[in-house]
Amino acid sequence: MRKILVTGGTNFVSRFTAEYFAALGDEVYVLNRGNRPQSQGVVHLKGDRNALGNLLKEHRFDAVLDITAYTGGDVRNLVNGLGGFGEYILVSSSAVYPESTEKPFREESPIGYNSVWGGYGAGKIKAEEELVRRVPNAYIIRPPYIYGPMQNLYREAFAFDCAEAERAFVLPEKEGMKMQFFHVEDLCRFMNLLLEKKPSTRVYNVGNRECVTVREWVKRCYEAAGKVPAFTKAPVGHGIRSYFCFYDYEYSLDVSRMSALMPRTKPLSEGLKEEYEWYSVHRDEMVMKPYIEYIDKLMK
Repeated sequence: MRKILVTGGTNFVSRFTAEYFAALGDEVYVLNRGNRPQSQGVVHLKGDRNALGNLLKEHRFDAVLDITAYTGGDVRNLVNGLGGFGEYILVSSSAVYPESTEKPFREESPIGYNSVWGGYGAGKIKAEEELVRRVPNAYIIRPPYIYGPMQNLYREAFAFDCAEAERAFVLPEKEGMKMQFFHVEDLCRFMNLLLEKKPSTRVYNVGNRECVTVREWVKRCYEAAGKVPAFTKAPVGHGIRSYFCFYDYEYSLDVSRMSALMPRTKPLSEGLKEEYEWYSVHRDEMVMKPYIEYIDKLMK
């Protein structure tokens, strides 16, 4: 049995991660402020990662899975607050690559400010840099869009809602824009592989090798809900984020380094069905966005 610390533990990726490793039989501790319900089968350490005091000093963790670091300070304060620990895995982001960098992004590609992701990407860069300084042997994972059960961002759920209402889906102007996804369970599987195999390489892009267009993504979301989509186009001159759940931004990650360790990932259609089944009984956990309301006004 491993003793594992998961930062967060109450929302999407961190919550799924905590429950995934607990189901493997690990002794899982979650660090959060206690503002939301806690998962069953984990030990809750109530505290703020940026004001830890001696909360963690008495523990020796076999692994730290840092899901909720968004700044250099987040990493610095957590590392300073830890007692002993073994492996450290940081879930970073593909947002650390500038949009001007040649695609697909490779781990060796330069990182830098991405104007699409703004402060989020800049913060992740600082988190990575701080971790490399303080824990040189830590692992850094850079995913694309993460999806799956426990997703609380109104992305796939938006398409599911449109499907259930049998609405024609409003496509953005660049309907051929490609997007890359990674199932949250695959993320956990890969973290577990790193803990088990302890490869010498420290930075990994992760994600499905297959990218899909906006139109294809909508089609698969509707299929997960048992529907077939009809499509329409938004009138010119409306900001994409007013009526669509992703940015007007196409990129792709080279995931060959990940694939050498984990050749197979969950097919998007299968993962979307799992997410739809979860959403069907957890609608109240979604952070809603007024896309449909905007569309209804737009199309009058």
